[in-house]
Amino acid sequence: MTVNTPLCFRGKKILAPMVRVGTLPMRLLALDYGADIVYCEELIDIKMLQCKRVINEVLETVDFVAPNERVVFRTCERERERVVFQMGSADAERALAVAKLVESDVAGIDINMGCPKEYSTKILTTLVKGICKPVTCKIRILPSVEDTVNLVKRIEKTGIAAIAVHGRKKEERPQHPVHCDVIKAISEAVSIPVIANGGSHDFIKEYADIETFEKATAASSVMIARAAMWNPSIFRKDGFCPLKDVMQDYIKYAVRYDNHYTNTKYCLCQMLREQLETTQGKKLHAAQSTQEICEVFEMGDFYEEMTSVFEGKKTSLETKTQDEDDQIEDPDVIKMAVRFDKREYPPQITPKMYLLEWCRKEKHPQPVYETVQRPLDRLFCSVVTVADRKYRSALWDKSKKLAEQAAAIVCLRTLGVPEGKLCEGENHLITKRKRGDQEHLISPCSLCFPSSQLPERVQTLSDAQ
Repeated sequence: MTVNTPLCFRGKKILAPMVRVGTLPMRLLALDYGADIVYCEELIDIKMLQCKRVINEVLETVDFVAPNERVVFRTCERERERVVFQMGSADAERALAVAKLVESDVAGIDINMGCPKEYSTKILTTLVKGICKPVTCKIRILPSVEDTVNLVKRIEKTGIAAIAVHGRKKEERPQHPVHCDVIKAISEAVSIPVIANGGSHDFIKEYADIETFEKATAASSVMIARAAMWNPSIFRKDGFCPLKDVMQDYIKYAVRYDNHYTNTKYCLCQMLREQLETTQGKKLHAAQSTQEICEVFEMGDFYEEMTSVFEGKKTSLETKTQDEDDQIEDPDVIKMAVRFDKREYPPQITPKMYLLEWCRKEKHPQPVYETVQRPLDRLFCSVVTVADRKYRSALWDKSKKLAEQAAAIVCLRTLGVPEGKLCEGENHLITKRKRGDQEHLISPCSLCFPSSQLPERVQTLSDAQ
């Protein structure tokens, strides 16, 4: 596919992917100080595939949210043409699925290959063919220069846009010297941009050193990790900003984009470094919320101001959503303010099952459920159609299943039909199911038919749960 993005990897100063550091506040701060491209922290493909893409209208962000409501990846318009999404993957198809999930919200996709395996090049080939955004990868060097150069040549043939090389071997730590000669050999052996990484310990102490490291490695661009973690104003041409100002700027982004306080605290601790034993450092270490962090840095008023802004936006959006709901509300839909609480029902018995049984008894078509999710708060509402009438709960629920059960309750109560609650006394559906189970145990059909061919009624009862 044709790459249709202006992202270029030559002559760039890049924020490296760093676990727990490369979240949205740090990426935006690096861009403010002069970084050309920013990489997010490595995110695992399996975790991302569980996420839903959600537009956060309050924060004006795009969130990828896990089933437990945790935000796994958050981005915004400000970085959309500059952020590269790095993932960890051992499977080409999973990697492609994740890339397609985030492709419209990022500028590129990177695979963290670390110490490359056989499947790594297959992943790269699949991504290059399967998405429109540029694909890159990041590796460490192998034990020999020859092996490393041969590996990179194989990687180049996959069609990737650039390769980042951390100039250390698998077993080497940050205190070990970076192997500029190996990165240089790679740069001279391939035609794609090579991004030099690993210079924070030996080379990069200030902005001018970035160019020194680039020349020493003959690289196209430089990727900075720890030097940027300690002070992201390393990207600033005019030199470092005072650390106090940098930390306050970071906190502003952390509050503005509702960064989890533990992540904010971790990043600030990396910036304080030797100052962690000061009074301020100890207060930061003791902080247990974003508000407390703000108070440590004399930004309590800013926190209160932003909290007020968020509350105002949320109220405004809720009012707007309610107005829109009212405008599109179908007057023929019967509503009640009810929720489904499974504790009020016997095990494996639900209102949906009772409604299905009633429809069969009355010779009506099966109930049809239409469920929608509200973007603002990610809650669900379901409308069930039974005998050409529509029913729904006036309350929105946390999941599709709960919303559908609530709709079934509204329908059953309107019709005056039992819904299966424990307080209703003897449950005829339980009795029927037990009898059916006993018959199934001795029925010849259970010996002759696979489960996929069992009577439709048994299958449907299971589905109705």
